[in-house]
Formats: sequence, structure tokens, C-alpha cells
Amino acid sequence: MKPLASDTAMVLAAGLGKRMRPLTATQPKPLVRVAGKSLIDHALDKLGNAGVTKAVVNAHYMADALEGHLKVRKIAPAVTLSDERELLLETGGGMVRAADLLPDPFFCLNSDNIWLDGPQDVFAELSQAWDAERMDALLLMVPHTRALNYRGEGDFHLDPNGRVSRRRQGRVAPFIYTGIQLVSKRLLRDAPEGAFSTNILWSRAIEEGRLYGISHQGLWFEVGEPAAIRPTEEWLTRA
Repeated sequence: MKPLASDTAMVLAAGLGKRMRPLTATQPKPLVRVAGKSLIDHALDKLGNAGVTKAVVNAHYMADALEGHLKVRKIAPAVTLSDERELLLETGGGMVRAADLLPDPFFCLNSDNIWLDGPQDVFAELSQAWDAERMDALLLMVPHTRALNYRGEGDFHLDPNGRVSRRRQGRVAPFIYTGIQLVSKRLLRDAPEGAFSTNILWSRAIEEGRLYGISHQGLWFEVGEPAAIRPTEEWLTRA
């Protein structure tokens, strides 16, 4: 088995969490608790258990509360804060702001992710499939049957070689992006200044044939709004 492709992950935790209101009226979304644990601790614990030793966490909305929570963690991974208090930079801008703190490549994941691993953990899954010569980013996808609480139309298609293409307007795509990826710093080259979505960088990578994906073999939970919390907790209790 190949070793992990990186010892570092960026955890995106700066968003406003509007869909999770009213719970996010008094706390940032990463601190919302599911099954007795904050969302960001679910993500960080998964990283630590997989052997990822360092995490860069960006913060904007209620950053003081998030920073205070992270300071009391005493277990791996070791956390460095990327401060976005002055301006919310979105996903792409957040990665660019933190680039000097990140190796090449690095894992990147949303802080509100909850998932159950398949035969191996997701960071090992991505590492096994990683090819730095061909890939600017490798996205972890999940089919609809393993995306619990999800009610959307999907995000992407994968060709037989694992290359990614987008869902066509008005059509259903077979794969949902889990919010977890392995990223080459080549993806960040010539990036826009300020706030922007990673979608801009992905579109360029798709055009160049350098955006790839793999299908997650475990379960993934959409936890975007308060109504999703209880069914997610029930699933985790049964797991």
C-alpha cells in the first residue's frame, strides 16, 4: 500500500453557515454538534486517525469561538489557523491565502463533513489513486445510493479513466462531491485575487484534462441543515 500522499490537510471552516440557521446564529457551523461531537472535531479526528499530522483551518465567521475551540485540542493533527477575519475568501481564495502553510500536494476538506470509511480510510483511498504527473486535483465522489440525506441532482460524471466532467443543465449526474479532495499546488497557479470559488480552478483543470475523481466506498452524510442532524445521528448509532 502506498503511503499517504501528504501529511497535511486544509480544513475549510470559514463559511457563514446560513443553511444551518438558527443553530449558527450563536456559533460557527463547524462547532455544531452531531452525535455528541462538533462537526470540525469529526473531521479532525478522521484526519488524525488516518495519520495526517498537520491541519490548516481557516476561520472567518465567529472566528474567536472557533479558534478558542481549536486551542484546547491536544490530539493530532496539530492545527494552524489561517485567519480570514477581515474578508471571507470562499473556498478557492481560502486555499490561496493558506498556500504558504501547505505542502504539495495537500488534502482539503470541508469542516462540516461526516462520513463512514469503506475498506480503507478516505485519505488512503485518495493516496492510492494519486498521480501527480496527471492530476491537478483528485476529488472524492460518492454515488447517490451512499449519499445519505442528499436530495440534489448530483455534481459530476467520471469517465472510465477517472476524469471529471460537470453535470449538464437539467440532467442528473451520478456522483456527488463529498467535500474531500487531494490537491496539487499546480491547481492554485495564476489564481484570482481575493474571494473566489474553487470551481474556477476546477473548470480550468477539466479543460486541461487534469481534474480526476474516485468513488468513495463507504457512506457519506449531507449535514447542511438542522433537519439532517437527527437522521445522521441515527445512522451513526447503527454503524
